[in-house]
Amino acid sequence: MQRIFFNFILALEGVGANRLRAILTALGIVFGVAAVIAMLAIGSGAKQAILEQMKLIGTNNIVIEAVVPQEEDEITGGNADDASNKNSYTPGLTLKDAEAIQQVLPTVESVSPEIVLTTSVIQSGKLQRTRVIGVTNAFFDLNNIEIGQGTFFNSYHFDGGRPVCIIGEDVRAKFFSEEEPLGKLIKSGDTWMTVIGVLKRRMAKKENLEALGIRDYNSDIYIPIQTALLRFKNRALVTKAALRQNTGGDVVMSDEEEPSATERKEASNYHQLDRLVIRVKNSDNLQATATVIARMLNRRHEEVKDYNIHVPELLLQQQQKTQDTFNLVLAVIAGISLLVGGIGIMNIMLASVLERIKEIGIRRSLGATRSDIVYQFLFESVVISLLGGLLGVFLGVGSATAIANAAEIPTVVSTWSIVLSFGVAATIGLIFGIIPARRAAYFDPIKALRND
Repeated sequence: MQRIFFNFILALEGVGANRLRAILTALGIVFGVAAVIAMLAIGSGAKQAILEQMKLIGTNNIVIEAVVPQEEDEITGGNADDASNKNSYTPGLTLKDAEAIQQVLPTVESVSPEIVLTTSVIQSGKLQRTRVIGVTNAFFDLNNIEIGQGTFFNSYHFDGGRPVCIIGEDVRAKFFSEEEPLGKLIKSGDTWMTVIGVLKRRMAKKENLEALGIRDYNSDIYIPIQTALLRFKNRALVTKAALRQNTGGDVVMSDEEEPSATERKEASNYHQLDRLVIRVKNSDNLQATATVIARMLNRRHEEVKDYNIHVPELLLQQQQKTQDTFNLVLAVIAGISLLVGGIGIMNIMLASVLERIKEIGIRRSLGATRSDIVYQFLFESVVISLLGGLLGVFLGVGSATAIANAAEIPTVVSTWSIVLSFGVAATIGLIFGIIPARRAAYFDPIKALRND
């Protein structure tokens, strides 16, 4: 051990005597290690972002969204791009669709229907336009939403359309900043409702919500779905404006009964529900279940495709595969950088051996063994590599931070990536230093002493 330690001290002295050369030699390792750390930080950040998105949408979910025809559509709930549907009739997305999916498909675990209404909310003289969402308790489970204060809805609240609501944290901060909201009344549209719960604030980035098409749950008011249908609006009911629009103006009405442009626009949305979220028991059955649901709805809607079906989890999995491919490319680039750095170390060490032949001869003549010479030059190579690794870590962490700030993408620098970088740097020093070290050790001492 003493001999090994002595050889290590000699190696440090050799590196110290040629500091500029050592730093220049280590540059390849510096950039290689920095590239590895930055790459892993970007990959970890992207993975974390996707996991956060998975939490937002829930797992094993299928989302069905109602398609509202544009003002120029002349069909009743049809698709303006499909001329064959011009005179078709469809009841739209309804609670009966949700019940049928739940009852017929054994792969379905739960179904969450949603009705989205935008209305004026008043409380204590404060007025604001807010979304009121008609839901069942399955909504909170499927979207991983927790209650902060109070309780979720129970069977009593769903019976007869009780005027109760659960509010998001932003709504609480807006209308109940100076008092406890539970048990208080808040007016939505023409209906006074009692607050029975406040959702726990859900931290989510705005860009993630927009990318996934998810509402900000903190700023909404939630009511039982029966309450939405009985006390607010049931679009499945036929109105004069809807009848007028859907018959092309053949129904005779007086001027007073003539619907306004706003009424005609609202009447064009004939869907009872705005959205259905379906959770499948097994993720392996996601695609197959979505296909069966599409066929079922197509049949129930009289071959009119007035809905969109998408599987967010499959889209995110595809995004993850793309990100993995990108990370692999970055890893190859980083590996090439480290390889070039290792070759640079070997070249400089070979040149150093040729310059120090006389030193090697003197050491051998004074009793140094071939192992001592190997250890000396091998230690020099490892020290240069570790020096490059240390500088590379600082550069890599700084690069990851700069990328996160400049490109506004998440980066996560983990401890294991730093440890891995040091391990790779030390390994490169050993691998690319062994050839110069062995070459130095096998010089003939007599010829080495004669070298000028």
